[in-house]
Amino acid sequence: MAGLREGGNEPAGSLKAICNYTNLKLLVKYIKRSLTSCGIPSLLEHPGISRADGKRPDGLTLIPWSRGKSLIWDSTCIDTLAPSHVPNTSRRAASAAELAVKNKVNKYAHLLNNYIFVPFAVETFGHWSHDAKVLVSQIGQIFISITGDRRCTTLSTAIQRGNAMSVLGTLPEYSPLDELFLS
Repeated sequence: MAGLREGGNEPAGSLKAICNYTNLKLLVKYIKRSLTSCGIPSLLEHPGISRADGKRPDGLTLIPWSRGKSLIWDSTCIDTLAPSHVPNTSRRAASAAELAVKNKVNKYAHLLNNYIFVPFAVETFGHWSHDAKVLVSQIGQIFISITGDRRCTTLSTAIQRGNAMSVLGTLPEYSPLDELFLS
């Protein structure tokens, strides 16, 4: 895990980066699970869809989502407090997430004619990109229309868990109080 992680200036092997990676994988899993709950089959990282560098979007619906096209999504969790983002995130909420959306759209531009692409970006402090909010709202409306259940909280819970891990990852490993309790 050498180098810098996407969207920030922290080393890719740092605890904070690992927490964000875990959060991202949970997010991808919960998007798929939410679609499945709505009766919309999907696959994760379909091998037939990739960028020129071989990277694939996180998911693909197996039935059309809109206008006869399947939905593909690619998720990212951006560190709100990464030094490269603070000048913007300190002035405007979700600015790092919206920047990530622009970057994702550029990376997957060649797929935009054949698929409905949603870059699903969230920040570690909980801000969501506009596209992420719209997708969750659409999935929620489908779920409510099928089940009548308005308690769709799975994605929010996943993001909150990931945020907690990110915050815990910033705490020092040693605390002076440890001496009091370890003796």
